[in-house]
Amino acid sequence: MNPSTACISALFQEVRTIAVVGLSAKQDRPSHGVAAYLQRHGYRIIPVNPAYAGQHILGEHCYATLTQAKHALQETGVKINMVDCFRNSATIEPIADEAIAIGAQCLWMQLGVINEAAAVRAREAGLLVVMDRCTKIDHANLS
Repeated sequence: MNPSTACISALFQEVRTIAVVGLSAKQDRPSHGVAAYLQRHGYRIIPVNPAYAGQHILGEHCYATLTQAKHALQETGVKINMVDCFRNSATIEPIADEAIAIGAQCLWMQLGVINEAAAVRAREAGLLVVMDRCTKIDHANLS
């Protein structure tokens, strides 16, 4: 079950840094469009995609894993608040475990991404969990 609209609205007000797992450098991909939208609305986007690790997407350094991103950002005092997943549902459990390990406050699974086992683990660790919803759509609807 997803959080209430009020809870999601509060999340968008609190969150400043969003790791986008599966972010593509291809401008025609949904992940790129959503990340660009969030960036335009003041959020710091951290690309996480092993296929682009070491490159830049939307002006930000891309990391292979959330753990690598956390360690690199830690030196500058930046903390990843939300992990926004553009990955196949079957691949979410290790991402959830990593989101827990890095201390994220939210695990967000994009439209069509549902993994109950990952959601249970993340919730039990204290993360807010959103499944099968789009950050861009929800943010736009709440603005």
